[in-house]
Formats: sequence, C-alpha cells, structure tokens
Amino acid sequence: MDAVAIQPTVKVIGANGQISLGKQYAGRQVLVEEREPGVWLIRTASVIPDNERWLHQPQAAADLQSALSWAKANPPADKNVDTLLEGLNEH
Repeated sequence: MDAVAIQPTVKVIGANGQISLGKQYAGRQVLVEEREPGVWLIRTASVIPDNERWLHQPQAAADLQSALSWAKANPPADKNVDTLLEGLNEH
C-alpha cells in the first residue's frame, strides 16, 4: 500500500475532552491507541458484537451462504401475504 502524504491538521480538544474528526466519520466506530503520552493513533474499525461473532466462523458463514443461495433459487410459491396468513390461521 502506497503512503499518501497528508498535511497535518490542527484540532483543539474541547473542554469536554472531545475532538471532531469531520462529518465524513460521523457515526463510525474507531480504535484509539495511545502510543505514548500525547501520541494517539486513531483508526476506523468495524466491531462485531460477541453474540454475532459465530456468524463469521467459516462453517457458519458457509451454512448461511448455502441457505441464502437456496432461498434465492426457491422463491415462495405464493407471494400474497394475506393468502399466506389465511392459510396459517386455518391450521
């Protein structure tokens, strides 16, 4: 990966201890590492909740992909929701 030369930007840490990185990062999760006192490395990140981590295991991901492929190849026969609900209520 080629390094891109970006000019440093001066930011002021507010009284509440916050700094704005810009609207393009609004809502993003970031990892903040303090390399040494006063030196921080901030990186955008995608965080996977512990209770969803299993979905990213190879077997679970393969099973999910297989199920999605099957569902795509086998669309529901009756797309009318009202008819489907009536059939379920009869049973």
